[in-house]
Amino acid sequence: MSHVPSPTATVPGPAGPRPWRAGPSGPSGPSGPSGSLVPGPVLFARYAYPPNALGYCGPGDPATLLGMASEGVDLAGLSQKAAQFEGAWPYLELIAGCNGISEPLDRRVVEAYWTGNELVTRVPTSGLIASLDDRFARRAGRLLDSVTAAAPGGVPQHNFHVFAVYPWLGLLRAGMEGPPLTVLDRCRIRWGLVETITGDRVTVRSRPLGFDGSRLVLRAEQTECVRRPVDGIALGTDLHPGDVVSLHWDWVCDRLSPAALTWLRYCTGRNLDAVNALSRPGPAAVCDV
Repeated sequence: MSHVPSPTATVPGPAGPRPWRAGPSGPSGPSGPSGSLVPGPVLFARYAYPPNALGYCGPGDPATLLGMASEGVDLAGLSQKAAQFEGAWPYLELIAGCNGISEPLDRRVVEAYWTGNELVTRVPTSGLIASLDDRFARRAGRLLDSVTAAAPGGVPQHNFHVFAVYPWLGLLRAGMEGPPLTVLDRCRIRWGLVETITGDRVTVRSRPLGFDGSRLVLRAEQTECVRRPVDGIALGTDLHPGDVVSLHWDWVCDRLSPAALTWLRYCTGRNLDAVNALSRPGPAAVCDV
């Protein structure tokens, strides 16, 4: 995995839910590492919809979220929906605040949280720990130490929350097989190489998550079948064999540029190393989707 240098961290500033406004990197700005020109709220919805449709997080009307994301018009409405994702929203606020960005749904911030970019390297460990403490201290008590211990080695990208905060790694180490590993693998943001496209079904080559008895590892590539649209409504861009895409649960979320793939691999590796070094991974007491 290529080393990505970490810029000097800045001190996090205040940030809270607010109506979305396009900034310099908004819909008319540069494409960013994902190569897509969609606004930040729409990009957020593409990644947030799959677990929302399964009932794991966010508001209770996934069809509305999907429709709004597909139309890409009601950005203020999408911003209100995004703030209801209690697992993701604090990370967006944290990343934005540490980078002097006023809007948590700025597309650069959204990319940083879901797939990673240079913004995640500017979040100091102290800021990540403070955010985790604010959210989970009252529920977890002393058990929070097993989560915050991963912060120095990790980065505040979605896979940190999946690996370090969710209880599944702890359940694996306790001897429970099957569902915990499946949830860890599906819930993380992963990458895959498109092989075939047939209607709404896409076959991709990807590296599934494995467990060797104490550590999470990436196994050799396998073929899996994922989905692209719902009722003819596409979440991502047009696809072609040979494209590299990001995946969340069994959905294609976006097409990745080489730079975006590098960042996703880097953040995944950092967060895997961080939790694998823990003697006691995140407890169920602080599980928050």
